[in-house]
Amino acid sequence: MALQVPVLFGSVRTERRGIKAARFVVNELKKYGCEPALVDAKQYDLPLLDKMYKEYDAGKAPVRLEELAKLYRAADGFAIVTGEYNHGVQPGLKNLLDYFLEEYYWRPSAIISYSGGYFGGARAAVQVREILGELGMPAISSVLPIANVGSAFDDAGEPSDPKFRSRNEDFFNEFVWYMEALRAQRAKGVPY
Repeated sequence: MALQVPVLFGSVRTERRGIKAARFVVNELKKYGCEPALVDAKQYDLPLLDKMYKEYDAGKAPVRLEELAKLYRAADGFAIVTGEYNHGVQPGLKNLLDYFLEEYYWRPSAIISYSGGYFGGARAAVQVREILGELGMPAISSVLPIANVGSAFDDAGEPSDPKFRSRNEDFFNEFVWYMEALRAQRAKGVPY
């Protein structure tokens, strides 16, 4: 059975370039036995968090939250695509993440960070790692940083550097290993 992987993308900007990185991740995960689903904060257009999904009475949450809850409960892991804004996490991504909690438990995450400059979103990746651990979906040790995101991919998410894909095989293999391991453990039961 294919590994179910929501790919969370947090940019809600009009001229966003990071969507190319998210498309790359979606396309690449398919090559590793995964069934990815892009969760685009701009398309979901969730308001600033007022009430978490779990705070709604059963059956009373907005339709978009019900859709996400169903997707997240079926997930084997989460790929988090984050840009870096002023040395930090995108507000759209943080808002998207904060709507849920238990739905993330016992599932690994993988961080794909990007920026328009040379550092590839490294500072945002550090912050996102802390957030993901608190949400119950600890990040794998590797990070996939993408520098100069505007020119790193074409619009479909194909890398402009032909070696980019092969340089990141270990990242995707590690993520798959963790998803398979935690899927097997969840099938046995969880600590609480």
